Amino acid sequence: MYALLRPLLFAMDAERAHHRTLQFMEAGYRAGLSRLMVPRAPDLPTTLAGLPLRHPVGLAAGLDKNGEYIDALFALDFSFVEVGTVTPRPQAGNPKPRLFRLKDEMAVINRFGFNNDGVDALVRNVERARNRTGQLGINIGKNKDTDNERAADDYLHCLERVHAHADYVTVNISSPNTVGLRALQEQDALKELLSRLRDMQLRLNTSRRVPMFVKIAPDLNDSDLDSIAQVLAADVVDGVIATNTTIDRPLPDSEPLRNEAGGLSGAPLLPKANATLQALLSRIGDQLPVIGVGGITQGEHAAQKMQMGAQAVQLYSGLVYRGPELIAESVHAIAGARTA
Repeated sequence: MYALLRPLLFAMDAERAHHRTLQFMEAGYRAGLSRLMVPRAPDLPTTLAGLPLRHPVGLAAGLDKNGEYIDALFALDFSFVEVGTVTPRPQAGNPKPRLFRLKDEMAVINRFGFNNDGVDALVRNVERARNRTGQLGINIGKNKDTDNERAADDYLHCLERVHAHADYVTVNISSPNTVGLRALQEQDALKELLSRLRDMQLRLNTSRRVPMFVKIAPDLNDSDLDSIAQVLAADVVDGVIATNTTIDRPLPDSEPLRNEAGGLSGAPLLPKANATLQALLSRIGDQLPVIGVGGITQGEHAAQKMQMGAQAVQLYSGLVYRGPELIAESVHAIAGARTA
């Protein structure tokens, strides 16, 4: 079904096609057609930070920033879905155009800038969802006009608002599209931010345990990763997501969009995301569960990340080029690798 729709979608502006895809997916769900359009993945039970999953393949944040399509996304057979990034107050994000397809490279560049309707709107949407057949993650960030000295206040506000509605929460400090955000990955800033969030999480968890993940960039050097590993050793989070998009451009010189600003994702990100995943795991071992994300356009890419030591994987840009069939394909590849 997606193969039939893709030429039409690719003829549109990329951001318009993004919204049309979500609307089509929602219409298919409401018509009861999701199971006819999407191959069902096999059961491959796993546990992620104490959360049971039917299989280890989920959706990365960014596709559904406001939590408007949760039911339809779960109907695609993801075992966990992450919505957001959400900020305390609504914000428009960066000027358009801000989403670009690099078709020959199976890649995407985006510079959205945390465009969203604000955390209160997201919570209302989550409350309306009725088809949560897996675990729901909510990805939180800071508003663009909040300086880094006050960033923790934004994250604390979002954590408090979403805690009762999320199965896990992700702290996004690694998007390249909000000026200065990645500075929060520096050791002292990261330790202060995560320690304050951990204190609030533990207070909120007295009634219900909600794990907290932190999402890191693929553009970290060895010294950066050493510092992050030292912070993680202090028991400030329950897991890590590796990685976000890259500001690097591992693209041919002939690619006309290579100089567009923003984060690159899709197939060219795979080597760098995997290198960061491997480097992180070499530092933290099995101390924390890690979700591998970045560059998965084939099932075998998902299996590679699992073989490296990830407990689960997330898809995003690969769906643009492969459609929902990539979900079941990834689960089959992971299962095959386990029995090989």
